[in-house]
Amino acid sequence: MRRLPMTASFSFALLLTTTFWTLSYGFVRPPTLLQLQSLSGSGNYLTREELWFDQTIDHFSPYDHRRFPQRYYEFLDYFRPSDGPIFLKICGESACPGIVNDYLSVLAKKFGAALVSPEHRYYGKSSPFKSHTTENLKYLSSKQALFDLAVFRQFYQESLNVKLNKTKENPWFIFGTSYAGAMSAWFRLKFPHLTCGSLASSAVVQAVYNFPEFDQQIGESAGPECKAALQETTRLVEGRLATNGKAVKALFGATQLDIEGDFLYFLADAAVVAFQYGNPDKLCFPLVQAKNNGEDLVDAYAKYVKEYYLGSFGADVETYNQERLKNTSVSEGSSDRLWWFQVCTEVAYFQVAPANDSIRSSKVNTRYHLDLCKNVFGEDVYPDVAATNIYYGGKKIAGSKIVFTNGSQDPWRHASKQTSSPDMPSYIINCHNCGHGTDLRGCPQFPLTLEGNSQNCSNPDAVNKVRQQLVEHIDLWLSEFDESDV
Repeated sequence: MRRLPMTASFSFALLLTTTFWTLSYGFVRPPTLLQLQSLSGSGNYLTREELWFDQTIDHFSPYDHRRFPQRYYEFLDYFRPSDGPIFLKICGESACPGIVNDYLSVLAKKFGAALVSPEHRYYGKSSPFKSHTTENLKYLSSKQALFDLAVFRQFYQESLNVKLNKTKENPWFIFGTSYAGAMSAWFRLKFPHLTCGSLASSAVVQAVYNFPEFDQQIGESAGPECKAALQETTRLVEGRLATNGKAVKALFGATQLDIEGDFLYFLADAAVVAFQYGNPDKLCFPLVQAKNNGEDLVDAYAKYVKEYYLGSFGADVETYNQERLKNTSVSEGSSDRLWWFQVCTEVAYFQVAPANDSIRSSKVNTRYHLDLCKNVFGEDVYPDVAATNIYYGGKKIAGSKIVFTNGSQDPWRHASKQTSSPDMPSYIINCHNCGHGTDLRGCPQFPLTLEGNSQNCSNPDAVNKVRQQLVEHIDLWLSEFDESDV
C-alpha cells in the first residue's frame, strides 16, 4: 500500500502488472447493493493495487486545512503516455476495491487511455474520521465529493507531467453509473474546463422527494401476469403480518427486522433487483407458475428471496435494520449508514408506494422514510431536495458534452435525463433485460459480464448501437480538446 503526497510523482509500475477484474454496483434501495463488492472474485478486476493521496476535508472553508488519505487506483496497460486520454471512473456509494473490467476497459484499449478511479469520500478506506457520528458526517455530500474529483484530477495530471517530464495536459473524460453517473454529469457541469466530456450512465441527476415512478416502472417491466402475482403476494404478506408477523418474517429469514416497514421494504427490494439488474425471469417464471398452479405465492416468493436475493445475489437482511444503520463504527462495510445520510440530506429518492396499483406495500410511504432519517440521524436531518435540484438543475441540467444512457427496464431512469439535446444526447437501451448501467455492464448487469459483453442481452443490437454512438461522441469531444482552455 502506497500513499502519495499532493506534490509527489506517481509510479508507472502497474504498466507491467497482471490485470484483474471486478464488479461495480449502483443501488436498489440505497443500502442493499453496497456490500456486494466483496463477493466478486479478484478475476473481475483490472487492478486492485491501492494508491493514496492527501485530500482536503472541507473544500469550502478558507480556514480548515485538515486532510485525509483518499484511496485510488490506476490501470495503465493501454495508455499512450505522450497523448493518450485519461478516463476517470467515479466510484460511488460503496467501498471501491479496484477498477472493474467492464466495457470501460474496451474503451480504454480503443482510445489508448489511462484508467484512474478515486474512492468516494467516507466510503471504504477513505474516511476522514474514526467514527461516523452524524456530526462527523457533515462533510459527506456530493458537493464536497465533486471538489475531491477536481483536486484529484489536478494532482494526477501534475504528477503525470513530472513523471514524463512534460508540461502539456492530457485530455480527460469522466465516467460514472447510477449516483456516480450523476456525479459524472455534475462534474462536467461544474468543472467543464477539467474534462472533455462525461458519460452519465443510469445517472440519477434529479433528486426526488417522493418517487412512486420507481414502483410503477417495476410493474411495467414485470408485465401483467408477473405484476399481478407480485401484488397478490404483497397482499398476502400484509395479511399474515397482521396475524402472525413472527412466522412470516421467519419464512423469509428476516426475524431481526422488528420494524414492519423495514421488512416490507426488504421484500420490495427483493423484487426490484430482478428488473434493475437484468434477471427478470428469475423472479417472474417461478412466481407466475406458482400462481397458475394454485400454489402458495408467499412460499414461492420466499423461496426466490432466500435462494436468489439473499443467496446468489448476496443481499444482507441486516442492510434493512435501522438499529444497524445507527452503528457509527468505521469499516469498509459501513456504506449503508453513509448512503442513507446522503439520502436523508440531499437526494431522498423515497421509493414510496404509488397511490393506486402499487406492487410494494402502501406502508412503504413518506412517513416511513422520514421516520428512518429521524431515528438513525436525529431530529434535524431532512432531505433538502429543492436545494439539490437548484444547485445542479435536475433533469434541466444546463451542461454540455454529456452522454446520458438508461436501460428500458431500469426503475431509476425516471430520475435521469431521458430527453436529448444537441450537446447532451440521451439514449434509452430497449430490451427485456436492459437495466441499470447496461451500456457499461452488458447483460445481465449482475453478475458481472466481463468487458460488458452484450451477447446475452435480449437485443444485443440495441446495446451495440448505443455504444457506437458513445464512441463517436468520445472521439469527437476528445478531438476538440484544446490544451489552452485548461
